[in-house]
Amino acid sequence: MRAIFYIDGFNFYYLRTKKQPQFKWLNMKALADLIVQSGTTVDKVNYYTAPVSGKIDDDAPRRQQKLFAALRTEPKISIHNGRFLYAEKWAGLVQPPRAKPDGYVWNMPAPAVVYVTKTEEKGSDVNLGVHLVRDAFVNAFDVAYVITNDTDLVEPIRIVTQEVGKQVCIVAPCRSRSSRPIPSPSLEAVASFKHYIDDAELAACQFPPVVKRAGRKDIERPATWV
Repeated sequence: MRAIFYIDGFNFYYLRTKKQPQFKWLNMKALADLIVQSGTTVDKVNYYTAPVSGKIDDDAPRRQQKLFAALRTEPKISIHNGRFLYAEKWAGLVQPPRAKPDGYVWNMPAPAVVYVTKTEEKGSDVNLGVHLVRDAFVNAFDVAYVITNDTDLVEPIRIVTQEVGKQVCIVAPCRSRSSRPIPSPSLEAVASFKHYIDDAELAACQFPPVVKRAGRKDIERPATWV
């Protein structure tokens, strides 16, 4: 069977690797090869993300570009960029207020409105959904693996499984550690089957600390990703 992977990059980051930086140096083609069922070959890995801003962390773009460079050494990985938006705006404060770090004490009465920074990624889920449906209709795969827990992708997945008749595996970034189910019940309802990514799989699929490139400068894993 032919498989294509569709990776919702920011969803995967926030659910899994943000608090586990030792897994950020991930060879996504190796992970795909590990996840697929016996008799299935991975024809392509589509990674949907966006170039991050350095407004909050000025070194974040450099680290991300290192990962992009490492991923581009794998010919079957394609990076699809959306847009990363940074804004400063006024927002209502939930009452009673909560803050991080834990233990912070608000002056009371707390304000009703505060000035906040907001980061937002645009376009990735739309690109992923459109590509998934297009590839299904042109018979580019027998089974699609979608790494996400974003319910915005329910309808594209439903079209692929129920109208086109292709298989879709929902790859949950992790098992739920709270009351929030992963994968979402609405995603699971339209998928053909599911898979959970465990830590052992991520650990087994890391790039080497130094990625060699013929005729070009080597790529070193960011020092904080250990």
